[in-house]
Amino acid sequence: MAKNTPDVSRRTFLRGTGAVLALPFLESLSFGATAAELPRRMAFVYFPFGVALPGEKAGKADWNWFPSGEGKDFKFRRSLQSLEPLRDDVTVMSGLSHPRCRRLGGHDTGDTWLTGAELKAPSYGNEMSLDQLAAQHIGDQTRFPSLTLSSDGGVGEPTRSTTISFARTGRPVPALSSPKQIFNRLFGESGGEASARRKLQNTRSLLDLVLNHSKSVRGRLGSRDRGKFDEYLDSVRDVEKRVELSQKWLDVPKPKVEAKTLDLSATPDGPEEYIRTMYDLMYLAFRTDTTRLATYMIGQVAGATTIANSFPTAVGLKGNWHGLAHGGGKNPEALGKFDQFLATQLAYFLKRLKDTPEGDGSLLDRTLVLYGSSNSKTHNNQNYPTLLAGGRGLGVRQGQFLKYSKKTPFANVFVTMLERMRLPVERFADSSGGLDELIA
Repeated sequence: MAKNTPDVSRRTFLRGTGAVLALPFLESLSFGATAAELPRRMAFVYFPFGVALPGEKAGKADWNWFPSGEGKDFKFRRSLQSLEPLRDDVTVMSGLSHPRCRRLGGHDTGDTWLTGAELKAPSYGNEMSLDQLAAQHIGDQTRFPSLTLSSDGGVGEPTRSTTISFARTGRPVPALSSPKQIFNRLFGESGGEASARRKLQNTRSLLDLVLNHSKSVRGRLGSRDRGKFDEYLDSVRDVEKRVELSQKWLDVPKPKVEAKTLDLSATPDGPEEYIRTMYDLMYLAFRTDTTRLATYMIGQVAGATTIANSFPTAVGLKGNWHGLAHGGGKNPEALGKFDQFLATQLAYFLKRLKDTPEGDGSLLDRTLVLYGSSNSKTHNNQNYPTLLAGGRGLGVRQGQFLKYSKKTPFANVFVTMLERMRLPVERFADSSGGLDELIA
């Protein structure tokens, strides 16, 4: 057999990734496909409480999260040093924030990282997040329109959400937190085909009844109640769309992935294994084209009540995450070491993407990964620590440190990402345009 035949390439790749994928499914992926046909993907990874930002006079500037230098002439400091082998695939940005979120409480902005919304009492209503906007355009091309993960799981409460994904009406999208549950959802065997069809048909029939009855009910409501009722109907229509998508994929087998290659028993009690397993699941979801959009909230902003608050202790650091952040001014080295830990896990994920061939490049070349926080310091909602990785095959210019003033909205990064995804969206939240510095 010739050295570069598709079969040889596939088998070589399968042995090298630590996971076994079904060969028939791979026929529709990169092998034999042109670059224009390959998927475009986005992942969003959020962490709370900001980062270590000691100044030069403090004597511990090596632990400042942001690099030294500027443009192509930059140097990672200790917090992001693990990204050095990937420096040509990442860009760090400073100075960015959501203008409408700057006056919110320091622990209120996790909900807004991907929305840019101004949360106001008493409703604290949010807006649609970037991943869900993208899912409206490309979500029907994969089995799952998007993948929503967090260490806490569920939705939390307004201003303390345990998810960074929000639907069209601003409702939180529930996040999954159990690696085993996530794996079974993505790759596990579903129920019998006939039974699944009956369940979907019954659900569709119920939805039809609800929507038909809603017409007469709405006409008898006052204006205030109509608004609430319309939100309810939006929820019903979202379920209807999911049912339609499920019917579409009912006859398509899920890709086969060996669970034994993953640590599905990982829990937040062991944060390194847990975070890496969550990254592994995102990687496999992208590699099998099960979804093209994923979010992961490593920790939420509720301080002592968040599961991730104990992560630093579990990796040998004194104090919880919230306490480290509050003490970052006096002891930047302790917080910097945890920043370093998180960056090492990110580097692991990016390397897996980079080491996976796709077309004439890698999986990372066609995946945009946005990593960061909605705080610079724990109660400061400006100068978000922001890193954009990947996307060189989508025309993104990488390998630089870009410094912006507060006049540049964080949402300008979103507009640039949407444009690179070839989605017909010119504005998002309070954006003022794209970022030309990110375009190759």
